[in-house]
Amino acid sequence: MHTVNYLAFAIPAFFLFVYIEFKIARYKKRADVFKYESSVANFSVGIAERLLNLFIAASFYQVYQWIYINYAIFDISDKWYVWIFILLATDLVWYWYHRLGHEINFLWAAHIVHHQSEEFNLSAAARITTIQAIFRNVFWCVLPLIGFHPNMIITILLAHGAYSFFTHTQLVGKLGWLENIFITPSLHGVHHASDEKYLDKNYGDVFVFWDKIFGTFQTEEEPPKYGLTHPIKSYSFLWQHFHYYLEIGEAYRRAEGFKAKCNAIFGSPALMDQNIRPILEERYFQNKSQHSAKPKFKPYLNIQLITVVGLLTLMTLFYSSFTMLNKVAVLIFILVTLINIGALLEQRKWIYYLECFRLILIFTFFFYTFNWLEFLIFPVIILIALERTCSLRKLYMKHVFEYIKAG
Repeated sequence: MHTVNYLAFAIPAFFLFVYIEFKIARYKKRADVFKYESSVANFSVGIAERLLNLFIAASFYQVYQWIYINYAIFDISDKWYVWIFILLATDLVWYWYHRLGHEINFLWAAHIVHHQSEEFNLSAAARITTIQAIFRNVFWCVLPLIGFHPNMIITILLAHGAYSFFTHTQLVGKLGWLENIFITPSLHGVHHASDEKYLDKNYGDVFVFWDKIFGTFQTEEEPPKYGLTHPIKSYSFLWQHFHYYLEIGEAYRRAEGFKAKCNAIFGSPALMDQNIRPILEERYFQNKSQHSAKPKFKPYLNIQLITVVGLLTLMTLFYSSFTMLNKVAVLIFILVTLINIGALLEQRKWIYYLECFRLILIFTFFFYTFNWLEFLIFPVIILIALERTCSLRKLYMKHVFEYIKAG
């Protein structure tokens, strides 16, 4: 019997709330809240995380169940007041996961993606990587170990995540006395700031208690400048995910002695050599200046984005009904498309060849499904013929590439 995953409806709900925020920002004439390229990059990271989590999310519950059955310290009931305790416990675990994610290099490598956006809005809440989700769930294994039932844990984590989504906005100001109890958009905006006085503050997700207890609480004073202290110069899907791992690798390679090499992995990001990133940006061609002109390819990119969101929603809704072949095919298609979207934003000249590769992948899946694989050579020949006779690459560059120069 196939089941339907109703969590799929959270995907269109997410985009609906982002759209509402966008319309309010325009109504308030706050053009600084949204930037097209940055929002698309945010969506791409979130789509990849939701997609990959489909393949591993069930294992999180199984791990909680295994720990709870075999190693639970206490036998905690599910009475109504226990929900208060599990919410507080979840937020405390989150605080220390979050804080260590800023203080240890290999954890920061997963979490840094969440802080790359220089626009603070609801779309930035999507900037969670699968690697970060795995680390986070390792920390939450403390909850079944204490004795909270896995069903309670999953339920409270859903509520916890939903709350934190709404703290990623500039359009809600300070909320008076509530700021003494809850993490509000103003307080979480401080956490996303790169200003010196705001660094490493407000790690809590729901409550401010932990920041006040452990000395990391900071109210908003001057308007924050959002993003990293050393911004990355790229909208590339791949670069945003992996640049800090490359930095750790380079720091490890340069380090002399066991202690220095350990510090490259387990040390503080504040001590990372800031000369490494510019060198890597040049090595991997990520030092291009960002464009301010209107993207010529915007409609084409939007079609791709809508397509992958639709596929992600359908696969989430009917995941158990998909064969493994279909799951892997959708996974590959979406990931290649997200790389394609990043390459468009980055104006990479190899984008045309990635397009051809993606098209061949689609034909391969289609022909394999209908047992026509021996005929795959024909679309390949047609592509080659079109390139030779119609200069397909030039047509592609003319119609869907580059920005419209301001004139």
